[in-house]
Amino acid sequence: MPPSHHLVDPEFSALPFAKLADTALQRARDFGAEHTDFRVERLRSQRLVLKDAGLVDASEDDALGCCVRVILDGAWGYAAGVGLSIDDVVRITEQAIAVARAARPMVTDPIVLADEPVHADRTWVSDYDIDPFSVPQAEKVALLAGWSRDLLRSASVDHVSAVVNQVRENKYYADSAGTTTMQQRIRIDPEVEVYGSDASRGVLDSMRTTAPPVGRGWEYLTGTGFDWPGELAQLPDLLAEKLTAPAVQSGRYDLVIHPSNLWLTIHESIGHATELDRVLGYEANYAGTSFATLDGLGSLQYGSPQLNVTGDRVVSHGLATIGYDDDGVETQQWDLIKDGTLVGYQTDRAMAKLMGWERSTGCAYADSPGHIPIQRMANVSLAASLDTISTDDLIARVENGLFVVGDKSWSIDMQRYNFQFTGQRFYAIKDGVLQGQVRDAAYQGTTTEFWGRMEAVGGADTWSLQGAFNCGKAQPGQVAAVSHGCPSALFRDIAILNTTAEAGH
Repeated sequence: MPPSHHLVDPEFSALPFAKLADTALQRARDFGAEHTDFRVERLRSQRLVLKDAGLVDASEDDALGCCVRVILDGAWGYAAGVGLSIDDVVRITEQAIAVARAARPMVTDPIVLADEPVHADRTWVSDYDIDPFSVPQAEKVALLAGWSRDLLRSASVDHVSAVVNQVRENKYYADSAGTTTMQQRIRIDPEVEVYGSDASRGVLDSMRTTAPPVGRGWEYLTGTGFDWPGELAQLPDLLAEKLTAPAVQSGRYDLVIHPSNLWLTIHESIGHATELDRVLGYEANYAGTSFATLDGLGSLQYGSPQLNVTGDRVVSHGLATIGYDDDGVETQQWDLIKDGTLVGYQTDRAMAKLMGWERSTGCAYADSPGHIPIQRMANVSLAASLDTISTDDLIARVENGLFVVGDKSWSIDMQRYNFQFTGQRFYAIKDGVLQGQVRDAAYQGTTTEFWGRMEAVGGADTWSLQGAFNCGKAQPGQVAAVSHGCPSALFRDIAILNTTAEAGH
């Protein structure tokens, strides 16, 4: 954890949290609420976009507000506002009580929360060195512009885009059990993409960096956690090769998938599928359900014995990493899939209690002060092999296959079962040796079949924490950032489509 001086938002830290919380908790107690929690949040974000080294967007957003959530007669009530006076908090609390009273006739199963120890006066700060909001905008733009100008000097590069999204999230939480937490986390998402064309073939394409978004600060762009000079130097040649690469032949291939691509398959086919609210049908009207139903817990063969997947909200630099969730639960790590078998789900306190489970896995999260907490995805990660197995070792096992690097487009059904994924680049593998890029490839499968064909995973040296800023869920919609760690992995006999040929049909 960084030093406490990284709590750098004086406007937030100066708020009278205890007085506001006491007001909300007491007013809810006056009405007989069984549970109350009070949250103050400031969410500050900045987005910088450069096109061909010129700044085209420098937008910022700053949301500050508070909210009250109650359980009254077994029903949830919730209200939020931007005012932070005592009168504002009283009004918001009374609105939450009124909402619970209105909801009570529609509740078939009274809301009860799973037990959680009291966590009083806790402070947690994410693992970073430089708050990006302490860096002058001109300095940030100069770095991205310099990268862009260097890339534009390459003959294969016609255009360059450079984007960086930055977020600082501050939360204060207090509940009627006595838990009080103060938390701050930083996250950053940089991306550089080069565009080019081959006029003789009528081909337009692009190549993007594989650097993942992370829970780090501005130091991530200046030398900590990723080799930016090395990655950027390769982009023009990778793009040039892609523009002239032959089209893939549809068929069945063995695949070696790099973490920069495999994380997204984990996210869509395992991460979402093991969210218990999906399994219970809470998201059926919008974001879908899950094939991984409760009758399969402890018995569903999700994949091969090499498939060991955990959920966690504790890994260093993880995008879903936090000290305490928005139910006041101390975060943890737990098993979702063990030796290929489904053994767990992601939960919040209400769902854990509904299932008769001892404790929540700490997955309640609201993306702003105006939204109620819902069950959101943890960092869902595939474990590496305990053996020393390199990516080259996995490639050496393949006679006829493809090596997949970087994510691109994807498609999956509402039960998280049938899917198709493309990538930034696909390399042909012949007799254990990489042969160069091929174009227009996508791999296709069903979740249990695909993970059942995973023959081997790489060792710890191949494991990488990847992820996304933009996981969407719920109505009204909420967006959350989440990481997925995984090693390189070998899959046998996977269906490969030529996307251009398929589009032509």
